[in-house]
Amino acid sequence: MATRKTTKKSELAQAGEHLSKAAKEVGTALTHKVEALGDAMSASVTRARKKVEQQRDDAKAKVGKLVKIAEAQVKKAQAQLGKASASAQKSVASAEKKLEATRRSTGKKLAALQASAERKAKALQKAVEKEAAALKKAAKAPAKKAAAKVPVKATVAKKAAPKKVAAKAPAKKSVKPAAKRAAR
Repeated sequence: MATRKTTKKSELAQAGEHLSKAAKEVGTALTHKVEALGDAMSASVTRARKKVEQQRDDAKAKVGKLVKIAEAQVKKAQAQLGKASASAQKSVASAEKKLEATRRSTGKKLAALQASAERKAKALQKAVEKEAAALKKAAKAPAKKAAAKVPVKATVAKKAAPKKVAAKAPAKKSVKPAAKRAAR
C-alpha cells in the first residue's frame, strides 16, 4: 500500500505555532510595555530633575537677593559709621579748640588777677608803711600836753584814711582794664 502524504499539520503543531506566535506577541508587547515604562520613568526622572533644578535656581536667586540686600545694608551702615566718625572727629576738634581757647583766656585772666592783686598788695603795703611812718613821727614828737596828743592822732588817722581810699580807687580802676584785656 502506498502512503499518502498529508499536507495538513497536526493540531498539536498548529497549537505550537499559535503558542509560539502568541509568545512572540507577548514578548513584543512586554518589550513595548517595558520601553513605555522606561520612557515614562525617564520622563518622570527628567521632570523631577527639572523641578529640583528649578528649586535650586530659585533658592540661589533668593540667596543672591538676600546677599545683595545684606551688602547694601552693610554699605549703608559703613557710610553712616563714616559720617558719625567724621562728625565725632569734628566735635572732638571743636572741643579741643574751645578747651585751648578757654585755657588761654583763663591764663590771661589769672595773670591779670595776679597783677591786680600784686598792685593792690603794693598799694596797701605803701599805705601801711606811710601810716607806720606817720605814727613813728607822732611817737617821736616831743610830748606836749595829753590833750595835744589826741589831735595829732586824729590828724594822723585823718591823713591815713584818705590814703587808703586813694590806694583802693586806682586798684579798682586797674582791675577793669585787666578784665577787659582778658575778655579780648
